[in-house]
Amino acid sequence: MKKLDVYLQNVRISKAKQFVKSGDVVLDIGSHDGVMFEQFQGLMEKGVGIDPSLSKVINEKNYTLIPGFFPDVCPPEKFDVITMLAVLEHIPTDKQKQLAKDCFMFLNKGGRVIITVPSPQVDMILDVLTSLKIIDGMAVHEHYGFKPKDTLNIFEASDFKLLHKENFQLGLNNLFVFEKI
Repeated sequence: MKKLDVYLQNVRISKAKQFVKSGDVVLDIGSHDGVMFEQFQGLMEKGVGIDPSLSKVINEKNYTLIPGFFPDVCPPEKFDVITMLAVLEHIPTDKQKQLAKDCFMFLNKGGRVIITVPSPQVDMILDVLTSLKIIDGMAVHEHYGFKPKDTLNIFEASDFKLLHKENFQLGLNNLFVFEKI
């Protein structure tokens, strides 16, 4: 990852971190290299990351990274928080409602889903930055013009209530925090 990729990733992580409580057990869907868990050290009790780009299970002090897709490879346990940072826009539309239902099943009552999604105009910007080799643009080819407002429909239809919504990075990114009711 290039410096700008890392910067953008760190901004998303810092936005999510505000909604993680001390002692939480965290599931990160699309965990990549587990950098989020490194930044949550001293805050979370335990973490599990799932990512299809991993080639093997990685065990660290208080988190495990698992190759594969959620929920297929998810351990049979409940979590206090599920994060999906820059992930939902990669999920095919016909699988999004099931994703929300699966999140509901793996969360403790009162658990939170923390999601970041880019605004649609970001795809154009990422294409330019990738062609200029300023960013690596991880899986940009999977973007399909996801509309952030659809996040509300996907998760509120699965018995989640919206706790927090904000735009950040000059309105180019969106944060949603839902609670299992």
